[in-house]
Amino acid sequence: MNQEIIDRLSVITEEEREILDGRTEIDRARYTEGRELVIDSRKMLDHGKMIRVRPHTRFVHFPKHKHNYVEVIYMCKGETTHYVDGEKVVLRQGELLFLNQHATQEIMPAEEADVAVNFIIIPEFFDAVFQMMGEEENLLRDFLVGCLCNDPRYASYLHFKVADVLPVQNLVENMVWTLLNDQPNKRSINQVTMGLLFLQLMHFTDKISHTTESFDQKLTFQVLKYIDENYRDGELTKLSEMLGYDIYWLSRAIKRLTGRTYKELLQIKRLNQAAFLLLNTRISITDISLAVGYDNTSYFHRIFKTRYQMSPKEYRDNNKVL
Repeated sequence: MNQEIIDRLSVITEEEREILDGRTEIDRARYTEGRELVIDSRKMLDHGKMIRVRPHTRFVHFPKHKHNYVEVIYMCKGETTHYVDGEKVVLRQGELLFLNQHATQEIMPAEEADVAVNFIIIPEFFDAVFQMMGEEENLLRDFLVGCLCNDPRYASYLHFKVADVLPVQNLVENMVWTLLNDQPNKRSINQVTMGLLFLQLMHFTDKISHTTESFDQKLTFQVLKYIDENYRDGELTKLSEMLGYDIYWLSRAIKRLTGRTYKELLQIKRLNQAAFLLLNTRISITDISLAVGYDNTSYFHRIFKTRYQMSPKEYRDNNKVL
């Protein structure tokens, strides 16, 4: 991250000065007016605002608490240790931690060199992000559903180990810079940037850790992760063998949990990938068809047109970015 931003976030805050001067615990009045420790967005956000960044408070243990908003923590340098729903999460430089409203979080004291930034976000902010993500089933989309509905059935946290993913690092830095500098139109800018961030993160399911969830949620994640990583030639037979489940039982479970068959999920992933390649590469349409798993180009043209209401060539010509 840009050194100027890190320097601004490293400055000892008024709250941290009180702690260094002898306060041994957090000042609850800064965070909530209720008896239970639920961090209140009305304390953290100016009236009418949907998103804000603040430096992560160091030098003190933050006891178990919840938030009535969505919190995203980005580790600028150093590391912090969190317990989310009792699970230990060590957040290292360049990593992201997304927390749903129903997550219970506890934070161990950080040192002066451990610099993090907290995004305080009310769920409505994610409406535009949700629309940008389309209909593809994935863990990130499910997480947003949980945020927007405050539904405890969904994962309470997502931990992204993406320090080596440059586009993600750039997008986070852009959001922090925009918010710290109070740039005009920052809500719209950051909603679009957050949407782009989620679209990038969708390509790195192998770098996600998440809360221990129900059997159904775990199975859904396993299926979607398998499709993400094997969409070209992934077969339900291979998946059932890998997971150790009867293929007919697994087929019915996928339909029950996602509302779609395995074949439909696979096709959505393949066509989304094909659309990405059409817009972002000059690969021929025939080669794209093969790259996403369709040997029959005529069939690929037919199903692509059914999903996007235009042929692959029309889609590329109408949405050119190159």
